[in-house]
Amino acid sequence: MSDGGARDEPKRGDGDHAELLSRLEAHDLAVGVEPDAGTAAAFAVDADADPDRVFPQSVASGGPTPTGVILWARVAPGAFVPEAPLAVQVARDASFEEVVYEGVVTEDASIRAHDYTVKVDLDGHLEPATEYCYRFIHDGVASRTGTCQTLPRPDASPESVSVAVLACQNYLNGYYPALGYVAEEDVDFVVHVGDFIYESDDGHFKGLGSYDYEGRALELPSGADRVQDLDDYRYLYREYRSDRFLQRALESHTLIAGWDDHEMVNDVYWDRETDAPAGDHPRSDDPEFMTRLVADAMHAWWEFMPARVEYDPAGDSLQERFRLWRSFAFGDLVDLAMTDERLFRDPPREVIPTVDEVGPHREPPGRTMLGDEQREWLVETLTGSEATWTVWADEVLTVPFRLGSGPLSVYPVQGGWDGYTRERQTITEAVAAAGVDNFVTLTGDMHCYIAAYKRTAYPGRVSGGRGVATGERIGVEFMTPAVTSLNVAEALHLTRGIRKRLTEPLLSWLIPAMNPHVAFFDSHNWGYAVVEFTREDCTYVGYAVDKTTDDPDADREVLVAYRVPEGAVELEDVTDAYT
Repeated sequence: MSDGGARDEPKRGDGDHAELLSRLEAHDLAVGVEPDAGTAAAFAVDADADPDRVFPQSVASGGPTPTGVILWARVAPGAFVPEAPLAVQVARDASFEEVVYEGVVTEDASIRAHDYTVKVDLDGHLEPATEYCYRFIHDGVASRTGTCQTLPRPDASPESVSVAVLACQNYLNGYYPALGYVAEEDVDFVVHVGDFIYESDDGHFKGLGSYDYEGRALELPSGADRVQDLDDYRYLYREYRSDRFLQRALESHTLIAGWDDHEMVNDVYWDRETDAPAGDHPRSDDPEFMTRLVADAMHAWWEFMPARVEYDPAGDSLQERFRLWRSFAFGDLVDLAMTDERLFRDPPREVIPTVDEVGPHREPPGRTMLGDEQREWLVETLTGSEATWTVWADEVLTVPFRLGSGPLSVYPVQGGWDGYTRERQTITEAVAAAGVDNFVTLTGDMHCYIAAYKRTAYPGRVSGGRGVATGERIGVEFMTPAVTSLNVAEALHLTRGIRKRLTEPLLSWLIPAMNPHVAFFDSHNWGYAVVEFTREDCTYVGYAVDKTTDDPDADREVLVAYRVPEGAVELEDVTDAYT
């Protein structure tokens, strides 16, 4: 058995992330601005003008608070008139007869510097728990109308909160009709747990059963097949955001956005020896290049995502300067914590993930995915929640995932929490000790549908020692599928015809048989999930949508539905009620 190896030992120091901090200092990051008052001429609209000519990526909203949201738009460079202000209007009605807020952005140099994007921060200007219509206007041309939603007051008692949960939308690997259906869903918000873009214009993230899709070609400005700089990242966001279904989803709902690895580099982690990011990239062994690349990735994400992220340019450490991790309170019904699981994670361990190697007792002390400060914040947030439902929006699978039986098992998902079992156990023990009720984790990354129990311990050595018995249930986990990205069945060319009919039920039986805490598993389909929280229960509905057709009427079906009663850790299969 391995002793973990030198690379497994965490190395920390005062200089952690120092070069990335230096790089970020040179970046003019796109923060939300508060508009100025404008004249009537700025809001005049030509009703016959084409909005797509001026706003080719349409509009979006995100970063909700009880009194505001962040509104986003991008102006086409060829349609941008520096002398004309960029105006924004918010109204209670789609005809904009009852305008509640309007203003103008006149900093044309800033707009050009951020790839012609703008983010308007309306915190403090809107009413809680209210839906609004909004639009941008430039040189007499109005954008398409978007819909945004504010959070309830912290002391409010909403009867329900519903979210569409999205992940993993590789543009090259299929079409987005699933997002067209998301646009039509009657949900309060959209939660995206990461992999909004993929950092390649080639087939790096395809498999044996993947196909080419007409109209889905990409060509990075650098001429390389993997991202090289800020221009490449910006290009990818522009192309992804040009998709009509993605535009409709973002126009229709306010976004709560996290990130995973592909917004930067596949399997990205922090190399403590070089104090630089590393991952699956041809130049991963060049710390200076990788640091610049990740700074560019953060810059582009900030420009193109309407996210409210805490940023203090005077902070001495990365944790003090930049915090993707944050929480959202939906009155007293739901507390949602969102974590950043990429910027602070230690490298993958250099061991074969057998039953003898994955347990916390085999992992060096101090090894982390979250970093000490974020982990402490997460534990405090989860254990201090007084809401009916306590929710963790987590990018990667938190429960164990085993292939095999007994000593012949392996735990292949080392990018998830099976690769960080000591820290997982710390969080699990804290949640269990605090007696957190109605604990739910929403996750993505694996391109599967999963409904599972979270336990204090699991059979075998994945929970430590020489093996422990099954522990108590402390919560449930729901995984949203990929919108288009490569899943297990596609990787093995098993998604069509008789191959699918034979292997889909087999795989859906086999994984729960190997993992008794998993109630449902599917890796033959793509789509999205809707999760609703009420006073009585939490429901998870997984939808399968045909990604092979660029059609708003693409086939859609309810693949699975589960209900969790309030006050009980019990997964009740209610699929029949939804089909």
